[in-house]
Amino acid sequence: MALSRIWSSFFLIAVIVAVFKYFSGDATIFSRMITGKADDTYDTVYYQTVGQPRKMTTDNFERQLLGYGYQKSDTSHPAQVIIANSDSVKTLKTLLPDTDVFSYESLQSKLVKKADGVIETCKSAVNICIGLIGIMALFMGFMSIAEKAGGIRLLSKIIGPFFSRLFPEVPKDHPAHGHMMMNFSANLLGLDNAATPFGLKAMESLQELNPYKDRATNAQIMFLCLHASGLTLIPVSIIATRAALKAASPTDIFVPCMIATFVATLAAMIMVSFKQKINLFQPVILAWIGGISSLIALLVVYISKLSAEGVSRFSGVLSNGLILGIFILILLGALYKKINVFDAFVEGAKGGFETAVRIIPYLVGMLVAISLLRTSGSFDVAIHAIKSLFTALGSDTRFVDGLPTALIKPLSGSGARGMMVDTMKTFGADSFAGKLSCILQGSSDTTFYVIAVYFGAVSVKNTRYAVGIMLLADLVGILTSIVLCYLFFGYVQ
Repeated sequence: MALSRIWSSFFLIAVIVAVFKYFSGDATIFSRMITGKADDTYDTVYYQTVGQPRKMTTDNFERQLLGYGYQKSDTSHPAQVIIANSDSVKTLKTLLPDTDVFSYESLQSKLVKKADGVIETCKSAVNICIGLIGIMALFMGFMSIAEKAGGIRLLSKIIGPFFSRLFPEVPKDHPAHGHMMMNFSANLLGLDNAATPFGLKAMESLQELNPYKDRATNAQIMFLCLHASGLTLIPVSIIATRAALKAASPTDIFVPCMIATFVATLAAMIMVSFKQKINLFQPVILAWIGGISSLIALLVVYISKLSAEGVSRFSGVLSNGLILGIFILILLGALYKKINVFDAFVEGAKGGFETAVRIIPYLVGMLVAISLLRTSGSFDVAIHAIKSLFTALGSDTRFVDGLPTALIKPLSGSGARGMMVDTMKTFGADSFAGKLSCILQGSSDTTFYVIAVYFGAVSVKNTRYAVGIMLLADLVGILTSIVLCYLFFGYVQ
């Protein structure tokens, strides 16, 4: 029910904002919402500047405008827009009544990134699921081999003492323990392609224990809240993106990212445990959390001593090596147990295909709602309101420029990644906003995508309090990221 209300709210908010923009003179807003494409070209707008932007270099500002179709005026193309410092806007409007005059700050609200409309989003949702079929068939095929060889049950026994405290409703040595462990391990290493099939298999295992098939169990809620908090040890893609954008030290966001995502995960665990009346001060839980914290600390110390190239090489070897190692161990175990390996693989792979097809309607519904929010400009309205509020309070507003990544992250991983790149291009990879957007990108997972895919895969409609806790954990990650960015990079202008 909570998910239904949120989904409906997305539609209503998007339509209300779009209607307001339509009556404010944006005649194409509804067309963009339905048939718009992210790769549509912008109409050319010629501009002239007066003064200098205060929050970024002139080169960065001009590069940003170029991405929205703005070109500097010349003798052949007179200025349609004048951009000036805020204290000169009033005078220029009086002198040039027939020309649009904006301040450097107010122009930001006019710059709207093109996004796919409803029709293109529906196609994208199906393409995403098609792309998942091969990956899920591969991993779920190997999962089937591991199950028949007893590997999942062995992993369940190892992790059982800890998980039996966090998931008291799941029987001891149940395969769900092993599936969840493999999902969390893949997340820790940033192996998104592996984490999704393992996670879906975990949800299916937990669904077998669900007496009310359309209502989420406590165990499913705990699992998804921990999963959605996005605990990742090595933010490889973020570091690689920073390196590509010529950051002076691409790895400088590693420690803040690590701390932010760990805090968000602990917050999710504490909130769900409180709701489910689970005692976290049991020796086994404290020992596992302490052990994981120690491993993270050691890895942070080791990684911090590596160069950017060294981090990339180490993470690549570790991640890919572990995937191949898992496959080899599964095959060796199956051969030892004399399992018909290929038949077991095919049986599991069929389940991967069926799961990928089954999530299509859930993913279409969620991505369409997200598309409407983006194309209607609702995100831009929210950012402008937040910046205005903190400006009025006299607070530092540098963090607001990095917030679009946080606002989009629960809705769309690729959208948030694009916003992170856009922020670094606009303000600079080594700017405060650029660093903050990277930390925010690494502090959580795509909450609504996770809800749509994972609950959709097992046909759970009543998600109970899962959505609320996931969003609260996201909020903890956002606030922690902002604090850490000021702590580590507060001097960056």
